[in-house]
Amino acid sequence: MGQISSFLEPIDYGVIIGYLILLVGFGYYISFIKNKKTDASYFVAGNTLGWTSIGLNMWGTNVGPSMLIASASIGFTTGIVAGNFAWYAFVFILLLAVVFSPRYLGANVVTLPEFMGKRFGDSTRNILAWYTLITILISWLSLTLFAGGILVQQLLDIPMYLSVILMVILSGFFAAAGGLKAIAYTNVFQMLLLIGVSLLLVILGINKAGGIEHVYNSTPGSYWNLFLPADDANYPWTAIILGYPIMGVWFWCTDQSMVQSILGAKNLKQGQLGANFIGWLKILDVPLFILPGIVCFVLFPELQNPDEAYMTMVTQLFPAGLRGLIIVVLIAALISTIGSALNSLSTVFTMDVFVKKYRPDASQKTIVKTGRLVTLFGSILAVLITLAINSIKGLNLFDIFQSILGFIAPPMSVVFLFGVLWKKTSTKAVNLVLTLGTVLSLGVGVLYLWVFPNGEYPWPHFLLLSFYIFVALCAMVVVISLADKTVQDNHDELLTINPKARPDKQVKMLWVLLTIVMVLLYIYFNGH
Repeated sequence: MGQISSFLEPIDYGVIIGYLILLVGFGYYISFIKNKKTDASYFVAGNTLGWTSIGLNMWGTNVGPSMLIASASIGFTTGIVAGNFAWYAFVFILLLAVVFSPRYLGANVVTLPEFMGKRFGDSTRNILAWYTLITILISWLSLTLFAGGILVQQLLDIPMYLSVILMVILSGFFAAAGGLKAIAYTNVFQMLLLIGVSLLLVILGINKAGGIEHVYNSTPGSYWNLFLPADDANYPWTAIILGYPIMGVWFWCTDQSMVQSILGAKNLKQGQLGANFIGWLKILDVPLFILPGIVCFVLFPELQNPDEAYMTMVTQLFPAGLRGLIIVVLIAALISTIGSALNSLSTVFTMDVFVKKYRPDASQKTIVKTGRLVTLFGSILAVLITLAINSIKGLNLFDIFQSILGFIAPPMSVVFLFGVLWKKTSTKAVNLVLTLGTVLSLGVGVLYLWVFPNGEYPWPHFLLLSFYIFVALCAMVVVISLADKTVQDNHDELLTINPKARPDKQVKMLWVLLTIVMVLLYIYFNGH
């Protein structure tokens, strides 16, 4: 395949430029002309979300342009095995619904660090603020910037460092012009459009390939198995079964961005129904996001770079003009995520670290100035991290995403599981896991990805490494907690679920039904 930019026509670039100009204009109108009172009531929507809003919000947070590009990439190279990251997730979404949500909502908290602060004290809450900064910087900012850089690189045929810098400048420009507000207003439309595009890609691709049966017969049988042999180089079943739960607990049960919708539920039942709803929505990830990559493998087997699978399908199957529209929506959604991540980074550091710990008497002018400096510094740091991610060899986009997240996950999974389920867990134990455990986990990740890169050295699979780190940190918590003679506060009220908060019959029936469907899917998509 040639450079993707060579398949774009002047009308595509016209649509791209026109859409961006409209977005800036709309953002200027929202920010400076329309009534500004909306900001004042932005945060008072707590505890008003029903199950449909919760499910769609969580899915929208989880599904983005990065996922579309990365999922098509892994679909092209290995088939549906990556569907485990969507379908296996229902176990941990269920854990969120029946184990974590009753305690979060019962504690009447707005953030998860606040919950852990009630459980272990301000020291833990302060450490979690720093941990949140690291998570935002790596998982939400740098990885999204990396995906955006790849997209711009493919479109303009420029080096990655220029692509990344351009994405940061674009995000900053939109923020300054009010464009991010415009994107926030149009985000639902953009996500629906991207989902519709993926569905259309699958339909057009399967039709061009001669039907789903031809697609099946034109791919290796392993492409249709969720579990691959234990000696498989890409995703052995042992790595999936043991390693993904560590990431699943962290992402679905402890990440503020994902759990925020549950915390805003009208009541526990609506939260549990909303979690069930996203469990159903996650089934769509395989046909919508991974299947385009498989179809691309059938239609364009000569494609050298699997990370170009999604955009190759767009440029080859869509007419001129529509290609440009889809590309600019991808860019706008990526800018939105990058801008939101920069804003979150600035807010968490300024309010939870700078003001709370160092300058509680800071003036509004000082706070704003600090926030801007953090945004600038965060942008520079994110560019450097993104370029470091780009230097990783031997992994496609999806594997890079998952491996990095796999090394972020263990400390948080350990702290929240033990903090919620074991009353003897001590403050000293969780603080050491959040500090030394994080250094250990990220340190192993640096060794695995850069110093002694996998492929050149005989490492276990990154999911197995995540599992091994998790086990080591679990042992650390148990040993330190049992040895700690400090008198622990009684947290029975915080940790015990009120009998009235048990899932009702409707919730139980829906979760049983979802479990049956997932088991049937796993049975069907194996043995090929």
